[in-house]
Amino acid sequence: MTAAIADRDTTRRDGHKGAAPMAAATKIYGGTIVCLNAAGTATKGATSTTLKAVGVAEMTVDNSAGSAGDVVVPYRRDGWFRFDNSGGADAIALADVGADCYLVDDSTVAKTSGTNTRSVAGKVRDVDAIGVWISFN
Repeated sequence: MTAAIADRDTTRRDGHKGAAPMAAATKIYGGTIVCLNAAGTATKGATSTTLKAVGVAEMTVDNSAGSAGDVVVPYRRDGWFRFDNSGGADAIALADVGADCYLVDDSTVAKTSGTNTRSVAGKVRDVDAIGVWISFN
């Protein structure tokens, strides 16, 4: 490709929603954290160092009996989403607003990387009695 020498019609997406081909033998429940694995296919949030959290599943999608890419999972990434707070020393507090939080599972986030065993889930935006509000961007 060469540099532009005139105006160009650049296609745009709003970035609020996406869809990703699912990993083989995977089921992702609506309202849970969707991640991309090292192969670039969608899987559920889990304790792992190789996942990239991309958003929240808009519906349950079951690829339990399928191969990678047989189905796609739609996800949403705009706004703040509330997930369960980890416990003990990994519990997230108001003082952690603005910091990264880490994946424990598909619906729980933690304050630390668990000695480098967890991937980043997103940014802490708020904490309340019910859980932790995070953003994916």
